Formats: sequence, C-alpha cells, structure tokens
Amino acid sequence: MFRLDAAKRARARLLNRVHARLAARAKPATAFVSQPEPRTVGSFARGRQLTAGNLLFAGHLVEAPGAIIWDISPPDDAFVEEIHGFAWLDDMASVGEPETRRIAQAWLFAWIARYGNGTGPGWTPELAGRRVMRWLHHAIFVLGGCTPDQSRAFFRSIAQQTIFLNRRWHSSTPGLPRFEALTGLISAGLSLQGMESQADPAIRALGLECARQITEAGGIPTRNPEELMEVCTLLIWARDALHDAGRTPEMTHLEAIGRIVPTLRALRHADGGLARFHGGGRGADGRLDTALAASGVKAQRAQDLAMGYARLSGGRTSIVIDAAAPPTGLASFNAHASTLAFELTSGRRPLIVNCGSGASFGEDWRRAGRATPSHSTLCLDGFSSARLGERSRVGPVERELLEDVPRGVPTEISRMSDGMRFEGGHDGYLRTHGFTHARILELTFDGRGMVGEDLLVALSAADKARFNEKLDGSRLAGVPFDIRFHLHPEVDADIDMNGAAVSMALRSGEIWVFRLDAAGCELRLEASVYLEKGRLRPRATKQIVLSGRAMEYATRVRWSLAKAQDTAIAVRDLVQDDADVMN
Repeated sequence: MFRLDAAKRARARLLNRVHARLAARAKPATAFVSQPEPRTVGSFARGRQLTAGNLLFAGHLVEAPGAIIWDISPPDDAFVEEIHGFAWLDDMASVGEPETRRIAQAWLFAWIARYGNGTGPGWTPELAGRRVMRWLHHAIFVLGGCTPDQSRAFFRSIAQQTIFLNRRWHSSTPGLPRFEALTGLISAGLSLQGMESQADPAIRALGLECARQITEAGGIPTRNPEELMEVCTLLIWARDALHDAGRTPEMTHLEAIGRIVPTLRALRHADGGLARFHGGGRGADGRLDTALAASGVKAQRAQDLAMGYARLSGGRTSIVIDAAAPPTGLASFNAHASTLAFELTSGRRPLIVNCGSGASFGEDWRRAGRATPSHSTLCLDGFSSARLGERSRVGPVERELLEDVPRGVPTEISRMSDGMRFEGGHDGYLRTHGFTHARILELTFDGRGMVGEDLLVALSAADKARFNEKLDGSRLAGVPFDIRFHLHPEVDADIDMNGAAVSMALRSGEIWVFRLDAAGCELRLEASVYLEKGRLRPRATKQIVLSGRAMEYATRVRWSLAKAQDTAIAVRDLVQDDADVMN
C-alpha cells in the first residue's frame, strides 16, 4: 500500500510539472473583463515588517532587508509553501506605501521571471489557486506604475496559471486545498479576457465538492474551526465573483454557505475569535466577523452540536467544548487528542484556553500541541485520550495520523433553573485503564459562575478487571491523573486562600477565582505555553493543575470558576491589545 501511495504521489508531481510547462506555452490573456476588487484584508503591522525585510513565515524569521524573497534559502517546506502562496501580498497591500508597493512588485515579477515557465515548487493546484486569487485581488496595487512589458508578463503568467489549474485542480487534496484551487480557477476565469471557458467546469466542480465535503450540519471532516472559516470565506468569494459576472452559483454551493455559517457562529467566542481546536487558531482579527457579515445568512443557532462542539454562553461568557470523537484517517493529520477539553472567554478576554497548534514552531512543538496534556481537560496516567499513529503524506509533507481514538462520546445539553448544563463522556481510556472519563459543566445565565465535575468510572466487570490490573501494578498507590486548565498569557494568576484557590486578573479588570472541592486532590499553578501563529516562539503562560490518584471504581473531582463578588456586571474594556507579532 505504501509503495502504491508513493508511486501515486510521484505521478502527481510529474503531471504537475508537465502541465505547468505546457501551460507556460499557452496563449495569454490581455486584460481584465472588469476591474478586480480586493476581497482579502491583511495585517498592516506585518506588511510594515515585510517592507523592513523582517520575513516571518512558518515560524521562521529571516532578516533580509532589500533582498528578493526568492533568493533566500528556505528553512523548510512549510516556509516554501507560504511564500509561493502569496498570502503575504494581503499584508503588503494593506500598507499601500510606495516603498511597500515597489518591494511587492519586485518580488512578484521576480517570481514570474524565475518560475513563470512552469518550474519550481509553486506549481501545485492549491498554491496556484491561492496565488492567482491574491494576484487578482491586488492587481491594482501591483500593476500601478508598471511598464507595458511588466503588465504583459503579469497577464501572461496569470493566464498560464489559470490553464494549469483547469488541468490539475482535481489532483489537489480534498478539503481546503481543493476549495482554494477551484476558487482561484473560477475567479480567474471570470476576470480575465478569453478565459471564460475555464470557469464553467470549475463552477460545477465546486458545487460537487460542497456536496461531498460539507456535512448536513455545516462541518468538515477535519473538525478544524479555522479551516472551516477559510472554506466559508472561499465559497463567499466564489459566490460574489459569480454574481458580479451575472452568473448563478450552483445550488449546493449556496446551500453549503447557509449550513456553515450557523456552525461558525457557534464556534465564535465572545471576543470574536474562533475556538482553538484540531490544528486551528483564533483566526486573523476581524476575519470571522467579516465572513459572517458577507455571508448574508441570517443569525440562527446551530442545532445540537456544531461540528462536534458544544457551546454554553451566558452574559459576557462563552464556553466551547470538544464534544465528539477526533477525526480519523487522512482527515486527522492535524487532529488533537482534545475530547472534552473546553475554552472559556469573558468579554474580549480569553481565560481558559488550549495550548493550540505548534505546527509553526517545528515538529516537536506540533506533536506536543496535539497531546491531551496541552488541552484543558483530564489526562490519565500520562496517556493521551487518542494516540499518534502512522505517517502519511498530506499535500507537500508527511504527517502522523491519529489512531486509537475515543469511539463512544455521548453528550447532552440541558437547561437548568439558573443556567445551562453540559454532560459528556468518552471511552479513550477504556482499553488502557478500564476508565470512562465523564465531565459535567454548568454555566449560569449571567455568565458569572461555572461549576465543573470530572469523573473516572469503571462501569463493566471487564473495565473493573482492567483497572484492578493497573492498581496492582501501582502497588495499590492508585492511577495518577491530572486535570489541566491552561490560562491565556495575559491572565495574571496567583495561588490564594492558603492553596485552596487561584485568583486570576484579566486586563479588562475582571477578577475570576478558581476553587477546588475534592478531598485527596492537589491544586498547583504550573508553567505552560500558548502556541500562537504569527509569533517567533511560544508564549509563556500558566496552567492550573489538579492532581490526584484513582483508587476506586469511581473517582470524582469537583471544581468551580466564578467572578469575584466585587467584579462589575458590565466592564468597559478599553485596554488596547498588543498588535506586535514579532515576539
């Protein structure tokens, strides 16, 4: 099987090179059908950094003032992928200054001179789709002040990439990469003179991909919230491009947007960011709200779970819980062992978080971020609730897939007299220890108080026998467990009440107090990390850790989290966030 997969990948790479060379000989477009409008918004601060020569891609900082980006020796494949996708053009266009424009133009035309003949690592369908969209969105920015020869080179290259996409989009990885390839092909086919015929098959293909990849509940197989937002954004761009051209999108295309939007709203924290699960981050500031507003879908609640996540909200507080089994197979290349983990945000301030994806900080951090101890949930005996398995190539790199995942994850959300209750469980520790982990979370309607309960239960005779084996192996010392609550880096936390509580101050001025209500369980405040895209290194933070030992067939740990009595109901949070990503 491995040899067959390797042969298939080699054939795909060969065909990409062949069709890239053939496309380079095709007849070019000469102009736009209509003036393109920028649909992407980048980071002004990041654009200024790129202008100054501080090149931060895939977690690597290269300081090269005045250099052509293609002359830099790339640290790894992820760096190569980011620069050839041209997403950095969003950031440089957001600056718009003459020097920034000059550098962006130099990089773009250098790419055409070096790789426009169909050679180099940028000729994959997903990268070509991503690149074509940026060239179209920022055409006015990059063509301003260009010579006629440069303008002709631009149109020739973008037309060649469009032809390549038309021939090779089907070889892209299903999911976000394929949506990127098809959206780029549709956008270019509708925008460039003489390319209209390229768009027609892509419009139909996009409708089919929506039917295949978007579930009835508005989710995607990877269960990555940030990836779902990016897919939704691409579908909105494609829909708007079709409407601008007087064309009608496929019904499955429009229905997919309508299904995704309620799910994204359920995964949106009170501060406007996404819940950070299964390889996804919070998303660029404002990107989620922009997508929700542009969707045109009326606000509505997701039915039951949203892509396997449960949401509790009250007052200024939002909680998102991973309430389903992790993805499996190829969809699990970024999946985390995070079942029953949760994040809590109060107003504009995250309080309880997961460590996040460490992919941009190297393979070791990536593996660490996927493990159960990097999430705000219970970890038993140092084991993760799901295990990393065999490596498989997904796109340009090999990734470890998730295996031995929880199978049974029953959940229920109910209404109490003073709030909402979540009840869930998973069997991820059943085979190894005979335990089912159950978690109950209750949030008051005003959002000021939360009560939690974690249970380890051996239910059947076989489960009890397995636990007894573990207990005997520990010489009756019990099976150790830790319940972790990772804090956001901007939370100021200290042990209080002689070690019985933790006081946490947010930058908004709110004070939250965590209390433990369990005999034989130890409360500690330990070091942790916050893995955030766009940073040079992980951010130091803290975590609350409840440690104990399971000695019986049923172990229960109760805890609570509440705002201090003197914290106002409404807080005017005027503190500005740090916009600098270079730290």
